[in-house]
Amino acid sequence: MRIRTHVGIVGAGPAGLVLSHLLHRQGIHSVILESRSREYCEQRVRAGVLEQGTVELLTEMGVGDRMKREGIASISKL
Repeated sequence: MRIRTHVGIVGAGPAGLVLSHLLHRQGIHSVILESRSREYCEQRVRAGVLEQGTVELLTEMGVGDRMKREGIASISKL
């Protein structure tokens, strides 16, 4: 199969998916290349810590529902 695109993204992890979504919002077509199935990528649990700016970006993009539903908020004082 041949596909013409502006941008190719390797990996459907959080960074690749966010980048693809941001490009789409700007009208830039992209293709994500991933060796695992779409179902696997959508269902896998990703552990980690997100900074507040990232949380706000994901919420603004409209893709933060699972994060809000399943995430654990933590406020630490330095």
